[in-house]
Amino acid sequence: MKSINNELSVHSGPILISGPCSAETEEQLITTSIQLAETKKADVLRAGIWKPRTKPGSFEGVGAEGLKWLAEAKKETGLKTAVEVANVKHVYSALKHNVDILWLGARTTVNPFAVQEIADALEGVDITVLLKNPVNPDIDLWEGGIERILKAGVKNVGAIHRGFSKYGESNFRNPPQWQIPIELKQRFPELTLICDPSHICGKRDTLLEISQEAIDLNFDGLMIESHITPDKAWSDAKQQITPFELKKLIEQIVIRESKLPKKGKDTELDNLRQKINILDSELIEILSQRMKTTDLIGEYKKQNRIKILQSNRWEEIVEKSVIEGQSKGLTKDFIVKFLSDIHLESITRQNNIMNSNKWLDKILVKR
Repeated sequence: MKSINNELSVHSGPILISGPCSAETEEQLITTSIQLAETKKADVLRAGIWKPRTKPGSFEGVGAEGLKWLAEAKKETGLKTAVEVANVKHVYSALKHNVDILWLGARTTVNPFAVQEIADALEGVDITVLLKNPVNPDIDLWEGGIERILKAGVKNVGAIHRGFSKYGESNFRNPPQWQIPIELKQRFPELTLICDPSHICGKRDTLLEISQEAIDLNFDGLMIESHITPDKAWSDAKQQITPFELKKLIEQIVIRESKLPKKGKDTELDNLRQKINILDSELIEILSQRMKTTDLIGEYKKQNRIKILQSNRWEEIVEKSVIEGQSKGLTKDFIVKFLSDIHLESITRQNNIMNSNKWLDKILVKR
């Protein structure tokens, strides 16, 4: 694999892939592409040709006819083109129309059989392939998809982070769970990583916030949906913006230095990092002491035949900690996530204690 930043970007700064969620008409697609080209911000024109919808009956794309429009838009503007493919037939149609970039959507990446079939169809083809993360937060599944495409001999492979599905209420359409793409980057240091704020947010008003966070986390680029008349879009209207609004959004993003000063040059930063190291060590020591106390509680529960999970006690801890944490500048979400991980580890440790020598406990009971 090689970094494909230079393959996609025609200007300095983050890669920008943009265009309508769906190609609706030839006029709509070409007009959008012309306006995008005029912004001088976009590198790649994206458009959904085949749209995998959650339920039948909604608009599912114009099909292969839209590839002709995409080719015309490329001829008109010089922008590279990108489409989503979900099966081998899509791959062959896209290649026939000289599409530059293929991406596998979240519903495809989640299926190793589908990814392998696409990988087989791409064997020996010189093209850029991007894989969106699977719908569920499974980094191994995402990594596996990337490896399947690489093993087919495709060298220009990248990833798109579009957030992960979550049951229940959320401020996001697909919560980002940033730790997952960060870990993927650690596994593939040369991987080009694109963020898709449109699908993370599901609405326009938080696109800038997520875009800025992605760039701050050293993502290589953004995929943001744009449309000449977003409110009239045939799919995902709420998350699309006009090319003019896109230009304004990109201009508001602050690009920070990716390289740190040489060691010793920035004393203030070195001092702050040293402080973080000390605090981290203290945190680990405190967590170690907490787990030792958890083990003692597990022994007590075992001896006195008390159930491991005490829901009322857990609720009390969370409620108290949230109030205390918020008073000290911590968010509720962070506190709950942090405590949940500690709670799960505590339960695991207590379960190991409670169920050790189980056969011996049965003998003692019979006596």
